[in-house]
Amino acid sequence: MPEQLNYDFKDGQVIEFLHRVEPFTRLTTDELAALAKLMTRCKFEVGETVFSEGDHSSEAFIIETGKLSFEKLSHVVRYFAAGEMCGKSAMINEQPRSGTARAVEPTTALVINRKAMEDEACFPPRIYGKICMEFARLMTNASSEEEAMYREMDVLLVQDGGCAPGYNPVTAFITEYLEHDKRRVFVCNEGFISLVKGRTEDFRRLVYGMALYQQLERIPGVIFSPPLREARGADFRTERYKEFMKREIQEKAVKTILERKVKVLIGIGGNGTFAGVNTLSKMLPKEVQVFFIPVTIDSDVYGTECIGQHTGVEIGAEKIRCYMADARTHHRCYIIELMGAAGGYHALHSCLGAGAHLAVLPSSVYEPKRVAEALKHRNSTVIVVAEGYKSEERKQKASPLNAAEYFYEELKAAGLQTQQRVICEGFSRDIRGAKPNNMDITLAQRMARKLSELVRIGQSRVMPAVLAEKEYAIFFDDIRTDNSVDSGLAHLANRLGV
Repeated sequence: MPEQLNYDFKDGQVIEFLHRVEPFTRLTTDELAALAKLMTRCKFEVGETVFSEGDHSSEAFIIETGKLSFEKLSHVVRYFAAGEMCGKSAMINEQPRSGTARAVEPTTALVINRKAMEDEACFPPRIYGKICMEFARLMTNASSEEEAMYREMDVLLVQDGGCAPGYNPVTAFITEYLEHDKRRVFVCNEGFISLVKGRTEDFRRLVYGMALYQQLERIPGVIFSPPLREARGADFRTERYKEFMKREIQEKAVKTILERKVKVLIGIGGNGTFAGVNTLSKMLPKEVQVFFIPVTIDSDVYGTECIGQHTGVEIGAEKIRCYMADARTHHRCYIIELMGAAGGYHALHSCLGAGAHLAVLPSSVYEPKRVAEALKHRNSTVIVVAEGYKSEERKQKASPLNAAEYFYEELKAAGLQTQQRVICEGFSRDIRGAKPNNMDITLAQRMARKLSELVRIGQSRVMPAVLAEKEYAIFFDDIRTDNSVDSGLAHLANRLGV
Protein backbone atom coordinates (compact mmCIF):
# COMPACT_ATOMS: atom_id res chain seq x y z
CA MET A 1 0.00 0.00 0.00
CA PRO A 2 1.26 3.51 -0.76
CA GLU A 3 2.22 5.65 2.19
CA GLN A 4 0.14 8.79 2.75
CA LEU A 5 2.29 11.90 3.15
CA ASN A 6 1.61 15.31 4.62
CA TYR A 7 0.13 17.68 2.08
CA ASP A 8 -0.62 21.42 2.24
CA PHE A 9 -2.80 22.39 -0.73
CA LYS A 10 -2.18 26.07 0.04
CA ASP A 11 1.55 25.68 -0.53
CA GLY A 12 2.57 28.07 -3.29
CA GLN A 13 5.15 25.60 -4.58
CA VAL A 14 2.38 23.07 -5.24
CA ILE A 15 0.49 25.63 -7.37
CA GLU A 16 3.66 26.53 -9.23
CA PHE A 17 4.39 22.83 -9.85
CA LEU A 18 0.86 22.10 -11.15
CA HIS A 19 1.08 25.03 -13.53
CA ARG A 20 3.87 23.16 -15.40
CA VAL A 21 1.91 19.90 -15.68
CA GLU A 22 -0.18 18.97 -18.72
CA PRO A 23 -3.18 19.38 -18.85
CA PHE A 24 -3.21 22.14 -16.23
CA THR A 25 -0.93 24.65 -17.97
CA ARG A 26 -3.87 26.81 -19.15
CA LEU A 27 -5.54 27.08 -15.75
CA THR A 28 -5.40 30.30 -13.76
CA THR A 29 -3.82 30.48 -10.30
CA ASP A 30 -7.26 30.45 -8.65
CA GLU A 31 -8.36 27.46 -10.74
CA LEU A 32 -5.18 25.60 -9.80
CA ALA A 33 -5.76 26.39 -6.13
CA ALA A 34 -9.26 24.86 -6.37
CA LEU A 35 -7.79 21.77 -8.02
CA ALA A 36 -4.97 21.42 -5.48
CA LYS A 37 -7.57 21.34 -2.69
CA LEU A 38 -8.88 18.00 -4.06
CA MET A 39 -5.48 16.27 -4.12
CA THR A 40 -3.57 14.04 -1.74
CA ARG A 41 0.09 13.07 -1.68
CA CYS A 42 1.41 9.50 -1.47
CA LYS A 43 4.67 7.60 -1.74
CA PHE A 44 5.41 4.37 -3.64
CA GLU A 45 8.39 2.14 -2.96
CA VAL A 46 10.47 0.51 -5.74
CA GLY A 47 8.48 -2.25 -7.40
CA GLU A 48 5.16 -1.22 -5.84
CA THR A 49 2.15 -1.34 -8.17
CA VAL A 50 0.33 1.96 -8.63
CA PHE A 51 -2.53 0.44 -10.64
CA SER A 52 -2.98 -2.77 -12.66
CA GLU A 53 -4.17 -3.51 -16.17
CA GLY A 54 -7.93 -4.11 -16.09
CA ASP A 55 -8.53 -2.15 -12.88
CA HIS A 56 -11.54 0.17 -12.66
CA SER A 57 -10.36 3.26 -10.81
CA SER A 58 -10.81 7.00 -11.13
CA GLU A 59 -7.40 8.28 -10.00
CA ALA A 60 -4.53 9.89 -11.87
CA PHE A 61 -1.02 10.34 -10.45
CA ILE A 62 1.08 13.46 -10.96
CA ILE A 63 4.70 12.55 -10.27
CA GLU A 64 6.65 14.95 -8.07
CA THR A 65 9.81 12.84 -7.66
CA GLY A 66 10.88 9.42 -8.91
CA LYS A 67 9.69 7.46 -11.95
CA LEU A 68 6.90 5.07 -12.92
CA SER A 69 6.91 2.45 -15.67
CA PHE A 70 3.81 1.80 -17.75
CA GLU A 71 3.36 -1.77 -19.01
CA LYS A 72 1.06 -3.39 -21.54
CA LEU A 73 0.86 -7.18 -21.65
CA SER A 74 3.80 -7.29 -19.18
CA HIS A 75 6.01 -5.23 -21.54
CA VAL A 76 7.20 -1.75 -20.56
CA VAL A 77 5.85 0.73 -23.08
CA ARG A 78 7.16 3.96 -21.59
CA TYR A 79 8.19 5.72 -18.38
CA PHE A 80 6.63 8.65 -16.51
CA ALA A 81 9.01 11.08 -14.81
CA ALA A 82 8.64 14.12 -12.55
CA GLY A 83 6.13 16.63 -13.89
CA GLU A 84 4.13 14.04 -15.84
CA MET A 85 0.71 12.54 -15.17
CA CYS A 86 0.17 8.78 -15.23
CA GLY A 87 -3.33 7.35 -15.64
CA LYS A 88 -4.91 10.21 -17.60
CA SER A 89 -7.67 8.06 -19.09
CA ALA A 90 -9.25 7.61 -15.65
CA MET A 91 -9.98 11.34 -15.70
CA ILE A 92 -12.43 11.15 -18.61
CA ASN A 93 -13.99 7.67 -18.73
CA GLU A 94 -14.92 4.54 -16.81
CA GLN A 95 -12.92 2.16 -19.01
CA PRO A 96 -10.62 -0.37 -17.31
CA ARG A 97 -6.92 0.48 -17.11
CA SER A 98 -5.15 -0.28 -20.39
CA GLY A 99 -1.86 -1.11 -18.65
CA THR A 100 -0.02 -1.47 -15.35
CA ALA A 101 1.99 1.27 -13.63
CA ARG A 102 4.83 0.46 -11.21
CA ALA A 103 7.39 2.49 -9.33
CA VAL A 104 10.90 1.91 -10.69
CA GLU A 105 12.32 4.40 -8.19
CA PRO A 106 11.05 5.66 -4.82
CA THR A 107 8.24 7.92 -6.08
CA THR A 108 6.06 10.63 -4.59
CA ALA A 109 2.92 11.67 -6.44
CA LEU A 110 -0.03 13.99 -6.14
CA VAL A 111 -3.26 11.99 -6.54
CA ILE A 112 -6.37 13.44 -8.16
CA ASN A 113 -9.71 11.59 -8.21
CA ARG A 114 -12.15 12.15 -11.08
CA LYS A 115 -15.17 11.53 -8.84
CA ALA A 116 -14.13 14.40 -6.59
CA MET A 117 -13.86 16.65 -9.65
CA GLU A 118 -17.36 15.58 -10.78
CA ASP A 119 -18.86 16.60 -7.45
CA GLU A 120 -20.26 20.09 -8.06
CA ALA A 121 -20.26 20.74 -4.34
CA CYS A 122 -16.48 20.25 -4.22
CA PHE A 123 -15.32 21.52 -7.59
CA PRO A 124 -16.69 24.11 -10.04
CA PRO A 125 -18.12 22.42 -13.19
CA ARG A 126 -16.65 25.18 -15.36
CA ILE A 127 -13.10 24.30 -14.31
CA TYR A 128 -13.81 20.58 -14.65
CA GLY A 129 -15.07 21.11 -18.20
CA LYS A 130 -11.96 23.10 -19.06
CA ILE A 131 -9.72 20.31 -17.72
CA CYS A 132 -11.71 17.63 -19.59
CA MET A 133 -11.12 19.44 -22.87
CA GLU A 134 -7.38 19.44 -22.20
CA PHE A 135 -7.45 15.75 -21.28
CA ALA A 136 -9.28 14.92 -24.50
CA ARG A 137 -6.73 16.88 -26.52
CA LEU A 138 -3.84 15.02 -24.91
CA MET A 139 -5.46 11.58 -25.15
CA THR A 140 -6.04 11.93 -28.90
CA ASN A 141 -2.59 13.33 -29.66
CA ALA A 142 -0.51 10.34 -30.83
CA SER A 143 2.57 12.52 -31.35
CA SER A 144 2.80 13.22 -27.62
CA GLU A 145 2.81 9.47 -26.98
CA GLU A 146 5.54 9.13 -29.60
CA GLU A 147 7.74 11.69 -27.84
CA ALA A 148 7.24 9.94 -24.51
CA MET A 149 8.01 6.49 -25.94
CA TYR A 150 11.33 7.56 -27.51
CA ARG A 151 12.48 9.49 -24.46
CA GLU A 152 14.08 6.35 -23.00
CA MET A 153 15.24 3.85 -25.64
CA ASP A 154 16.23 0.69 -23.80
CA VAL A 155 17.91 -1.21 -26.68
CA LEU A 156 18.99 0.68 -29.80
CA LEU A 157 20.09 -0.92 -33.08
CA VAL A 158 22.26 1.01 -35.52
CA GLN A 159 23.01 -0.27 -39.03
CA ASP A 160 25.38 1.22 -41.55
CA GLY A 161 27.57 0.39 -44.52
CA GLY A 162 26.79 -1.42 -47.77
CA CYS A 163 23.56 -3.39 -47.96
CA ALA A 164 23.70 -7.19 -47.59
CA PRO A 165 21.18 -10.03 -47.36
CA GLY A 166 20.45 -10.58 -43.68
CA TYR A 167 20.16 -7.08 -42.19
CA ASN A 168 16.39 -7.42 -41.93
CA PRO A 169 16.28 -11.02 -40.63
CA VAL A 170 18.75 -10.39 -37.79
CA THR A 171 16.82 -7.24 -36.87
CA ALA A 172 13.63 -9.29 -36.56
CA PHE A 173 15.28 -12.05 -34.51
CA ILE A 174 17.02 -9.60 -32.15
CA THR A 175 13.62 -8.00 -31.53
CA GLU A 176 12.04 -11.41 -30.89
CA TYR A 177 14.62 -12.61 -28.36
CA LEU A 178 15.05 -9.33 -26.48
CA GLU A 179 11.32 -8.65 -26.35
CA HIS A 180 10.93 -12.12 -24.81
CA ASP A 181 13.27 -10.83 -22.08
CA LYS A 182 10.97 -7.81 -21.61
CA ARG A 183 13.40 -5.41 -23.31
CA ARG A 184 12.19 -2.56 -25.53
CA VAL A 185 13.90 -2.49 -28.94
CA PHE A 186 14.40 0.62 -31.07
CA VAL A 187 16.32 1.18 -34.30
CA CYS A 188 17.98 4.15 -35.99
CA ASN A 189 16.07 4.92 -39.15
CA GLU A 190 19.23 5.89 -41.08
CA GLY A 191 22.23 4.43 -39.29
CA PHE A 192 24.84 6.70 -37.73
CA ILE A 193 23.23 9.76 -39.33
CA SER A 194 20.16 9.25 -37.14
CA LEU A 195 22.35 8.97 -34.04
CA VAL A 196 23.96 12.29 -34.88
CA LYS A 197 20.68 14.11 -35.61
CA GLY A 198 19.00 12.60 -32.55
CA ARG A 199 15.45 13.74 -33.34
CA THR A 200 12.42 11.62 -32.43
CA GLU A 201 11.61 11.10 -36.10
CA ASP A 202 15.07 9.57 -36.61
CA PHE A 203 14.10 6.43 -34.68
CA ARG A 204 11.60 3.57 -34.89
CA ARG A 205 10.16 1.23 -32.27
CA LEU A 206 10.30 -2.47 -33.22
CA VAL A 207 7.67 -4.86 -31.86
CA TYR A 208 7.63 -8.63 -32.43
CA GLY A 209 4.48 -9.83 -30.64
CA MET A 210 1.18 -9.21 -32.45
CA ALA A 211 -0.78 -8.55 -29.25
CA LEU A 212 1.71 -5.89 -28.13
CA TYR A 213 1.81 -4.38 -31.62
CA GLN A 214 -1.98 -4.01 -31.63
CA GLN A 215 -1.66 -2.02 -28.42
CA LEU A 216 0.99 0.32 -29.88
CA GLU A 217 0.34 0.54 -33.63
CA ARG A 218 -1.48 3.88 -33.35
CA ILE A 219 1.76 5.54 -32.21
CA PRO A 220 3.88 6.89 -35.11
CA GLY A 221 7.04 4.92 -35.85
CA VAL A 222 5.97 1.58 -34.35
CA ILE A 223 6.87 -1.29 -36.72
CA PHE A 224 5.79 -4.95 -36.64
CA SER A 225 9.08 -6.81 -37.13
CA PRO A 226 8.22 -10.49 -38.02
CA PRO A 227 7.85 -9.72 -41.77
CA LEU A 228 11.52 -8.67 -41.74
CA ARG A 229 12.65 -12.27 -41.11
CA GLU A 230 12.82 -13.05 -44.84
CA ALA A 231 12.85 -9.54 -46.28
CA ARG A 232 15.42 -8.35 -48.80
CA GLY A 233 17.76 -5.46 -48.22
CA ALA A 234 18.02 -3.34 -45.07
CA ASP A 235 15.08 -1.19 -44.06
CA PHE A 236 17.01 0.82 -41.42
CA ARG A 237 20.39 1.84 -42.72
CA THR A 238 22.15 4.37 -44.90
CA GLU A 239 25.08 4.45 -47.28
CA ARG A 240 28.47 4.67 -45.58
CA TYR A 241 28.57 7.86 -43.51
CA LYS A 242 32.17 9.02 -43.89
CA GLU A 243 31.63 12.11 -41.73
CA PHE A 244 31.25 9.79 -38.75
CA MET A 245 35.04 9.47 -38.62
CA LYS A 246 35.23 13.00 -37.18
CA ARG A 247 35.46 13.26 -33.40
CA GLU A 248 32.96 16.12 -33.11
CA ILE A 249 30.40 14.07 -35.08
CA GLN A 250 30.95 11.04 -32.85
CA GLU A 251 30.44 13.22 -29.76
CA LYS A 252 27.02 14.23 -31.09
CA ALA A 253 26.10 10.55 -31.37
CA VAL A 254 27.26 9.91 -27.80
CA LYS A 255 25.15 12.84 -26.61
CA THR A 256 22.07 11.35 -28.28
CA ILE A 257 22.69 7.93 -26.73
CA LEU A 258 23.00 9.41 -23.25
CA GLU A 259 20.09 11.84 -23.60
CA ARG A 260 17.83 9.02 -24.82
CA LYS A 261 19.02 6.86 -21.91
CA VAL A 262 20.04 3.94 -24.11
CA LYS A 263 21.12 0.93 -22.07
CA VAL A 264 22.17 -1.42 -24.89
CA LEU A 265 23.68 -0.30 -28.22
CA ILE A 266 23.94 -2.91 -31.00
CA GLY A 267 25.84 -2.19 -34.22
CA ILE A 268 24.94 -4.27 -37.28
CA GLY A 269 27.07 -4.30 -40.43
CA GLY A 270 30.57 -4.84 -41.78
CA ASN A 271 34.04 -3.61 -40.88
CA GLY A 272 33.15 0.07 -41.24
CA THR A 273 30.17 -0.25 -38.93
CA PHE A 274 32.30 -2.12 -36.41
CA ALA A 275 34.88 0.68 -36.46
CA GLY A 276 32.17 3.24 -35.65
CA VAL A 277 30.54 1.18 -32.90
CA ASN A 278 33.91 0.28 -31.39
CA THR A 279 34.81 3.98 -31.18
CA LEU A 280 31.48 4.79 -29.51
CA SER A 281 31.98 1.98 -27.00
CA LYS A 282 35.17 3.67 -25.79
CA MET A 283 33.44 7.04 -25.43
CA LEU A 284 30.34 5.77 -23.60
CA PRO A 285 30.15 5.03 -19.87
CA LYS A 286 30.55 1.36 -18.91
CA GLU A 287 26.89 1.19 -17.89
CA VAL A 288 25.94 1.18 -21.59
CA GLN A 289 26.36 -2.33 -23.03
CA VAL A 290 27.71 -2.31 -26.60
CA PHE A 291 27.61 -5.19 -29.11
CA PHE A 292 28.27 -5.84 -32.78
CA ILE A 293 26.62 -8.24 -35.26
CA PRO A 294 28.56 -8.98 -38.51
CA VAL A 295 26.41 -8.66 -41.65
CA THR A 296 28.55 -8.55 -44.78
CA ILE A 297 28.55 -10.39 -48.10
CA ASP A 298 32.35 -10.37 -48.21
CA SER A 299 32.67 -11.96 -44.74
CA ASP A 300 35.15 -9.26 -43.75
CA VAL A 301 35.15 -10.08 -40.04
CA TYR A 302 37.60 -12.82 -39.12
CA GLY A 303 36.78 -15.72 -36.78
CA THR A 304 33.08 -16.12 -37.56
CA GLU A 305 30.62 -16.75 -40.32
CA CYS A 306 29.02 -13.46 -41.34
CA ILE A 307 25.35 -13.02 -42.08
CA GLY A 308 24.99 -12.47 -45.83
CA GLN A 309 28.05 -14.44 -46.94
CA HIS A 310 26.08 -17.60 -47.81
CA THR A 311 23.49 -15.78 -49.92
CA GLY A 312 26.23 -13.70 -51.53
CA VAL A 313 28.21 -16.74 -52.65
CA GLU A 314 25.08 -18.52 -53.88
CA ILE A 315 23.97 -15.57 -56.00
CA GLY A 316 27.53 -14.77 -57.10
CA ALA A 317 28.12 -18.34 -58.24
CA GLU A 318 24.85 -18.36 -60.17
CA LYS A 319 25.81 -15.16 -61.98
CA ILE A 320 29.16 -16.72 -62.90
CA ARG A 321 27.41 -19.84 -64.25
CA CYS A 322 25.37 -17.59 -66.53
CA TYR A 323 28.54 -15.92 -67.83
CA MET A 324 30.12 -19.33 -68.38
CA ALA A 325 27.17 -20.54 -70.44
CA ASP A 326 27.26 -17.40 -72.57
CA ALA A 327 31.06 -17.66 -72.92
CA ARG A 328 30.78 -21.23 -74.25
CA THR A 329 28.04 -20.27 -76.69
CA HIS A 330 29.71 -17.18 -78.13
CA HIS A 331 33.42 -17.97 -77.56
CA ARG A 332 33.93 -15.14 -75.12
CA CYS A 333 36.30 -14.39 -72.28
CA TYR A 334 34.52 -12.67 -69.41
CA ILE A 335 36.58 -10.82 -66.81
CA ILE A 336 34.09 -9.99 -64.08
CA GLU A 337 34.51 -8.02 -60.89
CA LEU A 338 32.95 -9.32 -57.67
CA MET A 339 33.08 -8.20 -54.04
CA GLY A 340 36.27 -8.64 -52.06
CA ALA A 341 37.92 -5.46 -50.85
CA ALA A 342 40.63 -6.98 -48.66
CA GLY A 343 40.79 -10.77 -48.78
CA GLY A 344 38.33 -11.60 -51.50
CA TYR A 345 36.11 -14.17 -49.75
CA HIS A 346 33.08 -13.53 -51.95
CA ALA A 347 34.99 -13.55 -55.23
CA LEU A 348 36.93 -16.69 -54.28
CA HIS A 349 34.01 -18.81 -53.10
CA SER A 350 31.71 -17.69 -55.90
CA CYS A 351 34.43 -18.69 -58.35
CA LEU A 352 34.94 -22.06 -56.68
CA GLY A 353 31.24 -22.89 -56.53
CA ALA A 354 30.60 -22.05 -60.18
CA GLY A 355 33.78 -23.63 -61.53
CA ALA A 356 35.14 -20.44 -63.09
CA HIS A 357 38.69 -20.59 -64.44
CA LEU A 358 40.63 -18.14 -62.28
CA ALA A 359 40.11 -16.09 -59.11
CA VAL A 360 42.21 -12.93 -58.95
CA LEU A 361 42.23 -11.77 -55.33
CA PRO A 362 43.70 -8.70 -53.59
CA SER A 363 46.56 -10.93 -52.44
CA SER A 364 47.04 -12.64 -55.82
CA VAL A 365 50.41 -12.40 -57.58
CA TYR A 366 50.00 -13.71 -61.12
CA GLU A 367 52.44 -13.26 -63.98
CA PRO A 368 50.32 -11.51 -66.66
CA LYS A 369 52.34 -13.14 -69.48
CA ARG A 370 51.51 -16.63 -68.19
CA VAL A 371 47.81 -15.78 -67.95
CA ALA A 372 47.86 -14.27 -71.43
CA GLU A 373 49.56 -17.38 -72.79
CA ALA A 374 46.97 -19.64 -71.12
CA LEU A 375 44.15 -17.73 -72.82
CA LYS A 376 45.71 -17.87 -76.29
CA HIS A 377 44.12 -21.11 -77.51
CA ARG A 378 40.96 -21.18 -75.38
CA ASN A 379 37.49 -20.55 -76.80
CA SER A 380 35.68 -19.70 -73.54
CA THR A 381 36.89 -18.37 -70.20
CA VAL A 382 35.52 -16.71 -67.10
CA ILE A 383 37.92 -14.91 -64.76
CA VAL A 384 36.72 -13.50 -61.45
CA VAL A 385 38.54 -10.44 -60.09
CA ALA A 386 37.98 -9.22 -56.53
CA GLU A 387 37.15 -5.51 -56.31
CA GLY A 388 40.19 -4.90 -54.08
CA TYR A 389 42.73 -6.18 -56.61
CA LYS A 390 45.66 -3.69 -56.65
CA SER A 391 43.35 -1.04 -55.18
CA GLU A 392 46.23 1.00 -53.73
CA GLU A 393 48.14 0.89 -57.00
CA ARG A 394 45.07 2.00 -58.91
CA LYS A 395 44.51 4.80 -56.40
CA GLN A 396 48.11 6.01 -56.67
CA LYS A 397 47.83 6.08 -60.45
CA ALA A 398 44.42 7.78 -60.23
CA SER A 399 43.16 5.04 -62.52
CA PRO A 400 39.46 5.24 -63.42
CA LEU A 401 39.40 1.51 -64.18
CA ASN A 402 37.65 -1.04 -62.01
CA ALA A 403 39.49 -4.18 -60.89
CA ALA A 404 38.38 -6.27 -63.89
CA GLU A 405 39.35 -3.59 -66.39
CA TYR A 406 42.71 -3.06 -64.69
CA PHE A 407 43.53 -6.77 -64.86
CA TYR A 408 42.55 -6.81 -68.54
CA GLU A 409 44.89 -3.89 -69.25
CA GLU A 410 47.70 -5.86 -67.58
CA LEU A 411 46.99 -8.81 -69.88
CA LYS A 412 47.00 -6.61 -72.96
CA ALA A 413 50.27 -5.03 -71.87
CA ALA A 414 51.67 -8.57 -71.55
CA GLY A 415 50.82 -9.31 -75.20
CA LEU A 416 47.39 -10.95 -74.92
CA GLN A 417 46.29 -12.56 -78.19
CA THR A 418 43.13 -14.64 -78.20
CA GLN A 419 40.31 -15.56 -80.55
CA GLN A 420 37.86 -14.97 -77.73
CA ARG A 421 36.02 -11.70 -77.49
CA VAL A 422 37.08 -10.21 -74.16
CA ILE A 423 34.34 -8.47 -72.12
CA CYS A 424 34.88 -6.80 -68.75
CA GLU A 425 31.97 -6.57 -66.35
CA GLY A 426 32.00 -4.28 -63.31
CA PHE A 427 30.68 -5.20 -59.89
CA SER A 428 26.97 -6.00 -60.04
CA ARG A 429 25.22 -4.44 -57.03
CA ASP A 430 22.04 -6.47 -57.40
CA ILE A 431 23.69 -9.13 -55.22
CA ARG A 432 23.18 -6.80 -52.26
CA GLY A 433 19.42 -6.98 -52.71
CA ALA A 434 19.19 -10.76 -52.96
CA LYS A 435 16.61 -12.60 -50.87
CA PRO A 436 18.47 -14.08 -47.86
CA ASN A 437 18.75 -17.84 -48.10
CA ASN A 438 18.05 -20.35 -45.35
CA MET A 439 21.69 -20.53 -44.24
CA ASP A 440 21.84 -16.78 -43.59
CA ILE A 441 18.40 -16.68 -41.96
CA THR A 442 19.46 -19.51 -39.64
CA LEU A 443 22.77 -17.76 -38.91
CA ALA A 444 20.88 -14.54 -38.11
CA GLN A 445 18.70 -16.42 -35.65
CA ARG A 446 21.67 -18.07 -33.95
CA MET A 447 23.53 -14.78 -33.58
CA ALA A 448 20.44 -13.04 -32.22
CA ARG A 449 19.96 -15.78 -29.65
CA LYS A 450 23.59 -15.62 -28.60
CA LEU A 451 23.42 -11.84 -28.36
CA SER A 452 20.38 -12.03 -26.07
CA GLU A 453 22.36 -14.33 -23.76
CA LEU A 454 25.27 -11.88 -23.69
CA VAL A 455 22.93 -8.98 -22.88
CA ARG A 456 21.31 -11.00 -20.11
CA ILE A 457 24.58 -11.81 -18.34
CA GLY A 458 25.81 -8.21 -18.53
CA GLN A 459 28.57 -8.61 -21.12
CA SER A 460 29.69 -5.66 -23.24
CA ARG A 461 32.04 -4.84 -26.11
CA VAL A 462 31.64 -8.34 -27.60
CA MET A 463 30.44 -9.84 -30.87
CA PRO A 464 28.46 -13.10 -31.05
CA ALA A 465 30.29 -15.51 -33.35
CA VAL A 466 29.32 -18.74 -35.09
CA LEU A 467 31.59 -21.35 -36.69
CA ALA A 468 29.87 -24.58 -37.75
CA GLU A 469 28.16 -25.93 -34.62
CA LYS A 470 30.04 -23.68 -32.21
CA GLU A 471 28.58 -20.46 -30.83
CA TYR A 472 30.79 -18.15 -28.77
CA ALA A 473 31.77 -14.49 -28.44
CA ILE A 474 34.75 -12.41 -29.53
CA PHE A 475 35.75 -9.32 -27.56
CA PHE A 476 36.02 -6.09 -29.52
CA ASP A 477 39.75 -5.86 -28.87
CA ASP A 478 40.22 -9.26 -30.54
CA ILE A 479 38.11 -8.64 -33.63
CA ARG A 480 40.03 -8.62 -36.91
CA THR A 481 38.62 -7.24 -40.14
CA ASP A 482 41.37 -8.32 -42.52
CA ASN A 483 39.13 -10.77 -44.40
CA SER A 484 41.75 -13.51 -44.69
CA VAL A 485 41.23 -16.35 -47.20
CA ASP A 486 42.83 -19.77 -47.32
CA SER A 487 45.76 -19.87 -49.76
CA GLY A 488 44.96 -23.48 -50.59
CA LEU A 489 41.46 -22.53 -51.69
CA ALA A 490 42.90 -19.72 -53.82
CA HIS A 491 45.10 -22.30 -55.58
CA LEU A 492 42.04 -24.51 -56.09
CA ALA A 493 40.38 -21.65 -57.99
CA ASN A 494 43.22 -21.56 -60.56
CA ARG A 495 42.02 -23.78 -63.40
CA LEU A 496 44.29 -22.13 -65.96
CA GLY A 497 47.40 -23.56 -64.36
CA VAL A 498 49.13 -20.17 -64.24
